[in-house]
Amino acid sequence: MMLDAIRLSIGTFTRFPVRPPSHLDRPVAGLAISLAPLTATVLGLLAGLPLLIHRAPVVSAVICLALLTWLTRGLHLDGLADTADALGSGKPAEQALQIARKSDIGPFGVLVLIFSIIASTSSLCAINGDAHRYWSLLLALVTSRVGVVWACTKWLPPARDHGLGATVAQSTRVSVAIGWTALVTSLWAWWGGAEALLVPLIACTAATSILIICRRRLGGVTGDVFGATIECAFVAALVTAALIGA
Repeated sequence: MMLDAIRLSIGTFTRFPVRPPSHLDRPVAGLAISLAPLTATVLGLLAGLPLLIHRAPVVSAVICLALLTWLTRGLHLDGLADTADALGSGKPAEQALQIARKSDIGPFGVLVLIFSIIASTSSLCAINGDAHRYWSLLLALVTSRVGVVWACTKWLPPARDHGLGATVAQSTRVSVAIGWTALVTSLWAWWGGAEALLVPLIACTAATSILIICRRRLGGVTGDVFGATIECAFVAALVTAALIGA
């Protein structure tokens, strides 16, 4: 089961070539989601390397985020845009979900992507020191994936009876989500001191807010909602880290 879960986690959250799992059921799906923060660690270690360039912080930040987008196939940004279009439409749940499934991106999605990219890029540039930028990116990525672990706990039903949301919704244990939350909180405190505890707090607040809104408006979670949760938590973590100088 562990090997299938690793394959599913890597195949879902990255573009690294792996064979599909030989067996997929709810326990495998839950374990795969639980491994998402570990998968994010690998992404951060690789995508953050351009941030170690001593000069041209703006260029290195753009390269870093472009590399991160490539390594994740842009799925999380796509999910953010689709969710923004669905919520921004003001339509009932069923119609909003149909809007989210369309391949094109509407005005709400475009605006959210623009502000998300500007916020993450400028935040990386505002963090002083190459090492600080690198480790802040890494911790922000891990923190954002803790959000998706919470998104797959028992409190959030799938909005559809098919698709990624239906496969992994309510598949992770609350104890696992609590464990990851405690770990990332400890890592931020160790890295940036007591003030840095604001980073996981605000990131989790951002992730929780989007999940509550999606449950109320869409009836539950979908693959797009998972992507939106990850991106919201990631940007919130970077912005907070930049503001407090973590």
